[in-house]
Amino acid sequence: MKKKTIAALGLALIATLGLTACGNADGQGSAEVQAAEDAGTATEQVEAPAEETKEEGADATESSSEEKTYDNVTVKLGIMGGSDETVWDPIVEEFAAKGVTIEYVFFTDYTQPNAALDAGDIDLNSFQHYTYLNKEKETFGYQIDAIGDTLITALNVYSDKLESIDDLPEGGKIAIPNDAVNGGRALNVLQAAGVIKLAEGKELTPTVADIEENAKNIEIIEVDASQTASLLPDVDAAVINGGYALDAGLSPIDDSIFFDDPSYYTTNAYVNVIAARTEDKDNELYQEIVKAYQTERTKEIYANDFQGLYIAAWE
Repeated sequence: MKKKTIAALGLALIATLGLTACGNADGQGSAEVQAAEDAGTATEQVEAPAEETKEEGADATESSSEEKTYDNVTVKLGIMGGSDETVWDPIVEEFAAKGVTIEYVFFTDYTQPNAALDAGDIDLNSFQHYTYLNKEKETFGYQIDAIGDTLITALNVYSDKLESIDDLPEGGKIAIPNDAVNGGRALNVLQAAGVIKLAEGKELTPTVADIEENAKNIEIIEVDASQTASLLPDVDAAVINGGYALDAGLSPIDDSIFFDDPSYYTTNAYVNVIAARTEDKDNELYQEIVKAYQTERTKEIYANDFQGLYIAAWE
């Protein structure tokens, strides 16, 4: 399989997940936090009455096209730096034109952004998935909530030997991460690929013991997530966390033989979020910022700047 060298993407934020926060339930920094149900918005269109005059229609159009502006408002956004800025910079520029300064506040320790948000030192943060957020709230009593879904970090299937997941041989070997979060995700991916079938009701946090059907008698080899890519020469395929794939010179878009997708999971646990204080969760400006994030523009950044490492999770 052809491997593409990926330019440095500022992947310092991609670390082992465990309880790390942002975007890396895939076992990498940024707490590859994944999973939340769609947070899309639908716009209901009402047909204008037939008797409406041309002038009235023009006024209505002009009014609806006007963008709300603000008077020198500052919103402090907690992020982990690096690739986060690549995604957020266009949004910062958009809101600057509306009189809103989105000020980055950088953190290097995943234990800090939620404490800062709860204390009022920042207004929003974007670095974690639901699992991490909920654990922090339970542990520390933080009054903060997710106000919008962002991404999951791709946990794709790769192979040095196969062109398609359908080419897996009888008795083939697949390496997956051995930690509970990423291993469970990997099994859901393999189920979506048709390799295995999990016992009903076990999809939330499955283990190898929960495999109910394995038509090709595939051997599942559990190893540390950081070792999955290095095993490619010795196995038929491996389920590899996004950051580790990039580190190994693999392109999530070009080199995967099966792609991850938010629809494979019965939980939103792995979805990264934008969070605010509970008292501010309905803040109009903050909701506008969420909508500005959840756009085709952001999807293009995921695809072009990160080679498909990130997958939109708000639809």
